[in-house]
Amino acid sequence: MAKPKSLIVTIRGKVQGVGFRYWTQTEAQKLGLRGWVRNESDGSVCALIVGPEHAVDKMLKRFEEGPGAASVSRVTSESSGKGQSADGFNIVGSD
Repeated sequence: MAKPKSLIVTIRGKVQGVGFRYWTQTEAQKLGLRGWVRNESDGSVCALIVGPEHAVDKMLKRFEEGPGAASVSRVTSESSGKGQSADGFNIVGSD
């Protein structure tokens, strides 16, 4: 069995106050991904996405569009070794 791909992703633009975290949770669950999503104090959204490479790659493409009310200007990602501890896909932190 292939090792899951694990990325920390930062999404910038108009991504807070538009349902981005809830949309991310729904999309990630559809793809069978594990991890979490949270708002950051700088106005960005950060997510840990863990799963099969093809599903992680699909989620990265979906982040570029976001939900209807969002306006994504930039998506960056970096490899993460934190994937083994992810259970389900959760919204973390508070507004």
